[in-house]
Amino acid sequence: MTVTIFGSAIADIIFRVGQLPRPGETVLGEASAPLPGGKGLNQAIAAAQDGADARFVGCVGHDPAGAMLRAALIGARVNVAGLHEVAAPSGLACVCVDAAGQNQIAVALGANGLARADLVAEILHGATLLLQMEVPPEENARLIIRARAAGARVLLNLAPASAMDRGVLGAVDLLILNESEAAWLGQQLGRMGDALALHEALGIGIAVTKAERGAAVATHAGVIRQPAFPIQVVDSTGAGDAWCGVLAAALDLGMPMELAVRRANAAGALACTRPGAAPSMPDSVAIDALMGLD
Repeated sequence: MTVTIFGSAIADIIFRVGQLPRPGETVLGEASAPLPGGKGLNQAIAAAQDGADARFVGCVGHDPAGAMLRAALIGARVNVAGLHEVAAPSGLACVCVDAAGQNQIAVALGANGLARADLVAEILHGATLLLQMEVPPEENARLIIRARAAGARVLLNLAPASAMDRGVLGAVDLLILNESEAAWLGQQLGRMGDALALHEALGIGIAVTKAERGAAVATHAGVIRQPAFPIQVVDSTGAGDAWCGVLAAALDLGMPMELAVRRANAAGALACTRPGAAPSMPDSVAIDALMGLD
């Protein structure tokens, strides 16, 4: 089938610093030239490089950053028929990465704030829709309801953590969060922020990624816990996006959830071994090798 990714495309400027700045603190470091990023773009590239027929839908500006973002998607064989140029600057992110590979990110959404659900021309029964929260949440909501009515599989990465109507969340097949996002959602619901508690509260599939402690997925079929792959972290930027994109690709290709989660864990680990977001998205050969499938 296909994986349609409705989301953001953002030019990342990466600052390498000895330590992440505290409030009111200035730190010195080295900056990169703009690199392709944005949760939507990263996830689309990850899905395509793991064998999915990936289609990206979103907005960029008519500027050099927009051209760079388009080229990155095309280079990864992502269908860009749904990528639109709009009268706003392309999104921009400041990514600070410390010596341990941990990051802080600030984003100016720019053109991504003009993304609209009706840019997605068609949603097929049995296809997969993957969304994140770097586009207007009301547009995500409209698209989720459309996709549910069409019989598509709907995956929502609630990142950054944002409020969404309970009825809309109920139309999602799998809600993907990291630990901080899960803790935030649990607080909103008056529940613990673990996969099982959130699944019981919302009645939908919940995936919680836990960095070096792997991932947990709770669905009506039970709870799956998969350990992480041990790696040396260079830059954790984009690890969650690699996880989401590869999970979507694996599920779209018919892989059982347990194996799909293990594959996503491998992808997230590999993304930590290279600097940058989109440039660190692994391909199927690297994922197979880490999983011992080559």
